[in-house]
Amino acid sequence: MQRLLNASKKTVGTKQTQKYMENGQVQVVYIAEDAERCITSPLLRICEEKGFEIVYVDSMKELGKACGIKVGAATAAILK
Repeated sequence: MQRLLNASKKTVGTKQTQKYMENGQVQVVYIAEDAERCITSPLLRICEEKGFEIVYVDSMKELGKACGIKVGAATAAILK
C-alpha cells in the first residue's frame, strides 16, 4: 500500500484503470477484496492476459484512503 501512496502516477476507479491496462501503461493493479466481482472480473481477466501484477487490498475503504480520496475505490493502479 505504501507503494501506491508514494506513486507519482496512478489511476483510481475501474473505468480509468481498465483504459490504462488496455494500453499497457500499468505496472501494478490494486483490487479491493470486498468489491463486487462483476466490477473486478474484467480487470482480472486483462491482468491474466497481459501479465500485470495484482495486489489485493482488504477493503474498498482502505484502497480509497491509500489513493488519497475520501470514498472507497474498487480498483486502482500505478502507471508506468
